[in-house]
Amino acid sequence: MKNENKTWFITGTSQGIGLVLVKQLLAQGFNVVATARNAASLKTPVGSSSDQFLPLQVNLIDEESVKQAVTTAVEKFGSIEYLVNNAGYGLIGGIEESSDAEVRANFDVNVFGLLNVTRAILPHMRAAKFGHVINLSSVFGLIAGAGWGIYCGTKFAVEGLSEALAQEVKPFGINVTLIEPGYVRTNFLNSSSLIASKNPIEDYKSIRDGVNAHQNDLPGKQLGDPEKVADLIIKVTQNPEPPLRLLTGSDAYGFANYKIDSLKTEIEANKELTFSTDFPL
Repeated sequence: MKNENKTWFITGTSQGIGLVLVKQLLAQGFNVVATARNAASLKTPVGSSSDQFLPLQVNLIDEESVKQAVTTAVEKFGSIEYLVNNAGYGLIGGIEESSDAEVRANFDVNVFGLLNVTRAILPHMRAAKFGHVINLSSVFGLIAGAGWGIYCGTKFAVEGLSEALAQEVKPFGINVTLIEPGYVRTNFLNSSSLIASKNPIEDYKSIRDGVNAHQNDLPGKQLGDPEKVADLIIKVTQNPEPPLRLLTGSDAYGFANYKIDSLKTEIEANKELTFSTDFPL
């Protein structure tokens, strides 16, 4: 199947990795369905009036809005081979500082929105006995840090859901891959993607200060190149046996291995206690 006959459905395409991916795919001749909260915002940065480009305004947490977008995409292109769940943002602040409404809003977009899109597209992939679901997670879906607990919680959820989904849809010729970036040189660290809790507690000031320093010091110094990340996403779909998890960036590799080593150390240190809860053989 030639590129022009293959269709990508990508969420969260107004900026960052999503926008870069849209541009690369169009340059390679793929059909691209790009969703955003405001479809008009895509026309200028993408600069494409091609028949192979379909920008759609979608509310990911509205299941009917998502279903209509998928129907529109299939009516135009006939099929959807690749889904990239990229939309997301981060709530920052201590767990205790985060209100119920703030937490639910973050999970709505990062988790429930992802599920809405995935459920809407999977029937088309199952019918075709082919497809690839790419879920943008983060290395912080493997390891969490103070001040980032809610955002990390959403990504931990995406990790578990994706691991199970991969097993469920494999018999239908559908692959699932988690992309786990480290810090990528996009605007994710600014206020368009990170929202601070509106309920600061003085006892957690040092944590907030640490997060703020991170936001101020790191932009422009992130190791990850968004062009290379987008290119890697395209390449992983060409792998007949794609990985379930794919870290991007040497920093992600370091964080992940730190977590693996610390987890193994803790498990082994408590092995006797762990085994003590078994019934006697």
